[in-house]
Amino acid sequence: MLPMFQRELVEKNGWLDEKEMVDLFSISQCLPGVIAVNTAIFVGYKHRGVPGGIVAALGVVLPSVVVISVIAAFLSSFAEIPAVQKAFLGLRVCVSVLIINAVFKLRKHAIVDLASTLIFAAVFTLAVLTSLHVAILIAVAGISGIAISLLRKGPSNDDGPPDEDDLSKDESNASEGGGG
Repeated sequence: MLPMFQRELVEKNGWLDEKEMVDLFSISQCLPGVIAVNTAIFVGYKHRGVPGGIVAALGVVLPSVVVISVIAAFLSSFAEIPAVQKAFLGLRVCVSVLIINAVFKLRKHAIVDLASTLIFAAVFTLAVLTSLHVAILIAVAGISGIAISLLRKGPSNDDGPPDEDDLSKDESNASEGGGG
Protein backbone atom coordinates (compact mmCIF):
# COMPACT_ATOMS: atom_id res chain seq x y z
CA MET A 1 0.00 0.00 0.00
CA LEU A 2 2.81 2.44 0.76
CA PRO A 3 4.22 2.58 -2.78
CA MET A 4 0.71 2.84 -4.19
CA PHE A 5 -0.14 5.71 -1.82
CA GLN A 6 3.13 7.40 -2.72
CA ARG A 7 2.38 7.17 -6.43
CA GLU A 8 -1.30 8.12 -6.21
CA LEU A 9 -1.25 10.80 -3.52
CA VAL A 10 2.03 12.55 -4.34
CA GLU A 11 3.07 11.82 -7.90
CA LYS A 12 -0.22 11.34 -9.76
CA ASN A 13 -2.80 13.50 -7.96
CA GLY A 14 -0.61 15.95 -6.03
CA TRP A 15 -2.84 15.80 -2.94
CA LEU A 16 0.24 15.69 -0.70
CA ASP A 17 3.87 16.65 -1.06
CA GLU A 18 6.72 14.30 -0.16
CA LYS A 19 7.19 15.79 3.32
CA GLU A 20 3.48 15.50 4.14
CA MET A 21 3.56 11.89 2.95
CA VAL A 22 6.47 11.05 5.25
CA ASP A 23 4.70 12.77 8.16
CA LEU A 24 1.44 10.93 7.45
CA PHE A 25 3.20 7.58 7.25
CA SER A 26 4.94 8.30 10.55
CA ILE A 27 1.75 9.32 12.31
CA SER A 28 -0.28 6.51 10.74
CA GLN A 29 2.25 3.93 11.88
CA CYS A 30 2.03 5.17 15.46
CA LEU A 31 -1.76 4.91 15.58
CA PRO A 32 -3.64 1.67 16.06
CA GLY A 33 -4.96 0.17 12.88
CA VAL A 34 -3.78 -0.38 9.36
CA ILE A 35 -1.42 2.28 8.01
CA ALA A 36 -3.28 2.45 4.68
CA VAL A 37 -6.59 3.16 6.39
CA ASN A 38 -5.07 5.74 8.73
CA THR A 39 -3.38 7.51 5.83
CA ALA A 40 -6.58 7.46 3.77
CA ILE A 41 -8.53 8.96 6.68
CA PHE A 42 -6.00 11.79 7.05
CA VAL A 43 -6.00 12.59 3.33
CA GLY A 44 -9.78 12.40 3.08
CA TYR A 45 -10.18 14.61 6.13
CA LYS A 46 -7.63 17.12 4.82
CA HIS A 47 -9.56 17.58 1.58
CA ARG A 48 -13.21 17.08 2.58
CA GLY A 49 -13.45 17.06 6.37
CA VAL A 50 -15.18 14.28 8.31
CA PRO A 51 -17.24 12.98 5.35
CA GLY A 52 -14.05 12.81 3.27
CA GLY A 53 -12.29 10.83 6.00
CA ILE A 54 -15.17 8.36 6.22
CA VAL A 55 -15.43 7.89 2.46
CA ALA A 56 -11.65 7.50 2.12
CA ALA A 57 -11.60 4.86 4.87
CA LEU A 58 -14.44 2.94 3.22
CA GLY A 59 -12.74 3.23 -0.15
CA VAL A 60 -9.62 1.57 1.21
CA VAL A 61 -11.30 -1.05 3.40
CA LEU A 62 -14.25 -2.32 1.36
CA PRO A 63 -12.39 -3.63 -1.71
CA SER A 64 -9.97 -5.53 0.53
CA VAL A 65 -12.76 -7.00 2.63
CA VAL A 66 -14.59 -8.22 -0.47
CA VAL A 67 -11.47 -9.73 -2.08
CA ILE A 68 -10.27 -11.35 1.16
CA SER A 69 -13.73 -12.80 1.80
CA VAL A 70 -13.82 -14.37 -1.66
CA ILE A 71 -10.27 -15.73 -1.32
CA ALA A 72 -10.96 -17.08 2.18
CA ALA A 73 -14.02 -18.91 0.92
CA PHE A 74 -11.93 -20.85 -1.60
CA LEU A 75 -8.39 -20.81 -0.17
CA SER A 76 -8.69 -23.80 2.13
CA SER A 77 -9.41 -26.05 -0.83
CA PHE A 78 -6.47 -24.66 -2.87
CA ALA A 79 -3.83 -23.88 -0.19
CA GLU A 80 -2.05 -27.22 -0.52
CA ILE A 81 -1.55 -26.98 -4.28
CA PRO A 82 2.18 -26.40 -4.99
CA ALA A 83 1.45 -23.71 -7.61
CA VAL A 84 -0.59 -21.72 -5.09
CA GLN A 85 2.16 -22.01 -2.47
CA LYS A 86 4.72 -20.79 -5.02
CA ALA A 87 2.44 -17.90 -5.98
CA PHE A 88 2.28 -16.79 -2.34
CA LEU A 89 6.07 -17.06 -2.11
CA GLY A 90 6.34 -14.79 -5.16
CA LEU A 91 3.87 -12.34 -3.61
CA ARG A 92 6.01 -12.11 -0.47
CA VAL A 93 9.06 -11.22 -2.56
CA CYS A 94 7.05 -8.66 -4.51
CA VAL A 95 5.77 -7.01 -1.33
CA SER A 96 9.31 -6.82 0.04
CA VAL A 97 10.52 -5.09 -3.12
CA LEU A 98 7.61 -2.62 -3.01
CA ILE A 99 8.37 -1.73 0.60
CA ILE A 100 12.07 -1.25 -0.14
CA ASN A 101 11.15 0.95 -3.12
CA ALA A 102 8.91 3.12 -0.92
CA VAL A 103 11.68 3.44 1.65
CA PHE A 104 14.15 4.65 -0.98
CA LYS A 105 11.66 7.17 -2.38
CA LEU A 106 10.77 8.59 1.04
CA ARG A 107 14.23 8.51 2.65
CA LYS A 108 15.31 11.87 1.21
CA HIS A 109 12.59 13.60 3.24
CA ALA A 110 12.95 11.47 6.35
CA ILE A 111 16.72 11.29 6.75
CA VAL A 112 17.70 14.93 6.35
CA ASP A 113 20.71 15.49 8.59
CA LEU A 114 23.26 13.74 10.77
CA ALA A 115 20.87 13.50 13.73
CA SER A 116 18.14 11.78 11.72
CA THR A 117 20.76 9.51 10.14
CA LEU A 118 21.96 8.46 13.61
CA ILE A 119 18.40 7.87 14.81
CA PHE A 120 17.73 5.78 11.71
CA ALA A 121 20.91 3.74 12.20
CA ALA A 122 20.18 3.14 15.88
CA VAL A 123 16.56 2.11 15.35
CA PHE A 124 17.43 -0.06 12.34
CA THR A 125 20.18 -1.80 14.31
CA LEU A 126 17.88 -2.37 17.29
CA ALA A 127 15.12 -3.69 15.01
CA VAL A 128 17.43 -6.14 13.25
CA LEU A 129 19.51 -7.33 16.19
CA THR A 130 16.99 -7.40 19.03
CA SER A 131 13.45 -8.52 19.58
CA LEU A 132 12.31 -5.15 20.94
CA HIS A 133 8.67 -4.35 20.27
CA VAL A 134 7.97 -1.87 17.47
CA ALA A 135 6.26 0.48 19.94
CA ILE A 136 9.49 0.73 21.93
CA LEU A 137 11.48 1.51 18.78
CA ILE A 138 8.99 4.20 17.77
CA ALA A 139 9.12 5.69 21.26
CA VAL A 140 12.93 5.69 21.25
CA ALA A 141 13.01 7.41 17.85
CA GLY A 142 10.39 9.98 18.87
CA ILE A 143 12.05 10.81 22.17
CA SER A 144 15.42 11.06 20.43
CA GLY A 145 14.00 13.45 17.85
CA ILE A 146 12.39 15.62 20.53
CA ALA A 147 15.58 15.65 22.60
CA ILE A 148 17.71 16.64 19.61
CA SER A 149 15.23 19.36 18.67
CA LEU A 150 15.26 20.77 22.20
CA LEU A 151 19.06 20.66 22.37
CA ARG A 152 19.31 22.56 19.09
CA LYS A 153 16.93 25.29 20.27
CA GLY A 154 18.56 25.78 23.62
CA PRO A 155 16.76 27.60 26.44
CA SER A 156 13.48 29.14 25.30
CA ASN A 157 12.08 32.51 26.33
CA ASP A 158 8.63 31.92 24.86
CA ASP A 159 6.89 32.34 28.22
CA GLY A 160 8.30 35.73 29.12
CA PRO A 161 9.26 39.04 27.62
CA PRO A 162 12.24 39.13 25.25
CA ASP A 163 15.59 39.78 26.85
CA GLU A 164 18.12 42.40 25.68
CA ASP A 165 19.90 39.95 23.35
CA ASP A 166 16.63 39.17 21.56
CA LEU A 167 15.87 42.90 21.16
CA SER A 168 19.34 43.71 19.82
CA LYS A 169 19.07 40.83 17.30
CA ASP A 170 15.70 42.16 16.13
CA GLU A 171 17.10 45.69 15.76
CA SER A 172 20.16 44.52 13.81
CA ASN A 173 17.99 42.35 11.55
CA ALA A 174 15.69 45.29 10.86
CA SER A 175 18.60 47.60 10.01
CA GLU A 176 20.15 45.00 7.70
CA GLY A 177 16.86 44.47 5.92
CA GLY A 178 16.63 48.08 4.67
CA GLY A 179 15.87 49.95 7.87
CA GLY A 180 12.31 48.81 8.28
